Amino acid sequence: QVQLVESGGGSVQAGRSLRLSCVVSGRAWSSYCLGWIRQAPGKEREAVATLHITDGTTTYADSVKGRFTISQDNTKNTLYLQMNSLKPEDTAMYYCAGLTGPYCPTSPRLFLHWGQGTQVTVSS
Repeated sequence: QVQLVESGGGSVQAGRSLRLSCVVSGRAWSSYCLGWIRQAPGKEREAVATLHITDGTTTYADSVKGRFTISQDNTKNTLYLQMNSLKPEDTAMYYCAGLTGPYCPTSPRLFLHWGQGTQVTVSS
């Protein structure tokens, strides 16, 4: 049973930074994709960034390219999302999600394992 536990959310002013963490336990060590998915009130879920464990391939939504960085620390079984130059439109609940497979999907709906989420609020 895969478990994902996020932390690191909070309230910040525009232009500041936050780092989200996701501790991963019980997952398969090969052919697994991890991602950060966000959902703002009244909006659909958006895959912000993904990372495939097998080869480290990363993807980013256009809205966060150049500002967000996804990374992993295998020694700590932890996934990170470094968020810089935050904007009010980045305000959302951020979820860590994962699934077993040879590649990372673009649709958030295809992720099978989910954390409880951590709230990020950016004020102008």
